[in-house]
Amino acid sequence: MGDLRWTLLLLGAVFLAALAWWELRRPRQARRGELGYPSESEASAEPSPPAATQREPTLTLPEIRARDPLPELPMVEVVDESLLALRADSADDDIDPPPLPDPLLDRQATPPAPPPPEPTVEWPEESVRQVIALRLIAPDERFAGHAVRQALAAEGFVLGRLSIFHRAAPDGRAVVSAANLTRPGTFDSESIDVQRFGGLSLFAVLPGPLSSTRAFDELLSSARNLSNRLQGRLQDERGEALTPLRVAEMREELEARAEHES
Repeated sequence: MGDLRWTLLLLGAVFLAALAWWELRRPRQARRGELGYPSESEASAEPSPPAATQREPTLTLPEIRARDPLPELPMVEVVDESLLALRADSADDDIDPPPLPDPLLDRQATPPAPPPPEPTVEWPEESVRQVIALRLIAPDERFAGHAVRQALAAEGFVLGRLSIFHRAAPDGRAVVSAANLTRPGTFDSESIDVQRFGGLSLFAVLPGPLSSTRAFDELLSSARNLSNRLQGRLQDERGEALTPLRVAEMREELEARAEHES
């Protein structure tokens, strides 16, 4: 029993001595690591060969050369002979340059165009006379007088006998006439521009310088052109709308009458 006690005491003393030695050795190794020295185990190990360093590819810039000087472009001089002539004339101090034309003077020097001749009105007697007529009505408001005069003049109408407008055939005789729709149907040349009109009466008197069908075609053409210019509505002589069917009926009546008279 006493031997066992001494054995345990001896083992405890050895353990305590070993523990003290270990505790004293740890702070020394920690300080070597902080200072960068290798530990004893690391120092005893063989140093590993250094890893192969990778070389980065080098960037090669293109060689910048000085730009070649641009060749000089040839100078091309355009010579205007008319300018040379003016320079030669201006070189002489005694000769003045010709004056520029004055467009106002040229306009005043040009005489105005003469008015068209007045158509000849030769209507047959009432006993044998036939009148084909159409109406041009203002849609909402009355036609302005100056617009009526300009539209009639553009279609070749001239204010003439009986104070109404006439359009001449190639032989100078009136083939289509235009009267004021309001009685007495005349126009005043001095006040027409300031007046207003509710409509126009367009008519052709047969027999005349053209055949009945050709005179009707001239009448219809003038009526349609004036309607487009004045934005009016076309009617027949009874006040009905001038439809294509009504135009065909009027032409058939004229042809039938011409055949009967022949």
